Amino acid sequence: MQSTKEVKRRIKSVENTKQITKTMEMVATSKLKKATDRVRAAEPYSDALAVVVKSLYAPDFAERFPMLRQPEETRKVAILLVTANRGLCGAFNANLIREARLLRESLLEEGLEPELHSVGKKGMVFFRFRKVPLSSTNNEVGDAPTVEDAESIIGPLRERFEAGELDQVLLVSAEFRSALSTPPRVMELLPIRPPEGAVSADSYILSPGADVILDRLLPAYLRNMVYRALVENAAAEQGARRTAMKSATDNAGEMLETLIRNYNRARQAQITQEIAEIVGGAEGLS
Repeated sequence: MQSTKEVKRRIKSVENTKQITKTMEMVATSKLKKATDRVRAAEPYSDALAVVVKSLYAPDFAERFPMLRQPEETRKVAILLVTANRGLCGAFNANLIREARLLRESLLEEGLEPELHSVGKKGMVFFRFRKVPLSSTNNEVGDAPTVEDAESIIGPLRERFEAGELDQVLLVSAEFRSALSTPPRVMELLPIRPPEGAVSADSYILSPGADVILDRLLPAYLRNMVYRALVENAAAEQGARRTAMKSATDNAGEMLETLIRNYNRARQAQITQEIAEIVGGAEGLS
């Protein structure tokens, strides 16, 4: 049995850990609320853009707009992986990294040429440690992503796609369904495919023409797809961190209960031994 001094030291250590995890849980809860508000704020604009693109799409536009170009053969594929910059959020980063790794391996087995782009330190560290080449890295996106962040990420890939250097761009990020449900997902960013139920632009009278509108709309539509993915990923990270810290706090509480019981038993055994020694000493003197 451990001595009371050892048990007391462990109790103090667990109490300190519990205080830290409880504080982190409260911080994550606060950040989650703000992140969820950003997700909800992004939805109306994103949905409206999708409706407009659906309404303006025409098959012959693919010949005039590079972002609508459907390659005859897919060879070069860019995988854009979005992870967190920090850990302590359970399996959140591990799930995203595994999804990107399996996607890359699947593309290699198909004979394609995937290249990996990382947003977030956790993904970058994982693949660099395993000597997997990264075509680009970006660790500057914080807890509150901006449209400018989205443009800095997708801009270079869009230019390469328009120049014919890439045939497809895929995004791996977390889908924010709720604070407890944040599964990884794979989304195609480029080429921009006609949304389901697209209506021909000939059905409308447009001023300026549909091609002029799309020339400005398509970059905004693509940028917004990335922005919405970033804010969802940030909200999912905070949700996963809150869940992980709550679990750690609960586990620390259970461990404290066990340690306190062990301390009481050890203390009781020590007192019993001291009483026995006193009684034995008294009998020896009599």
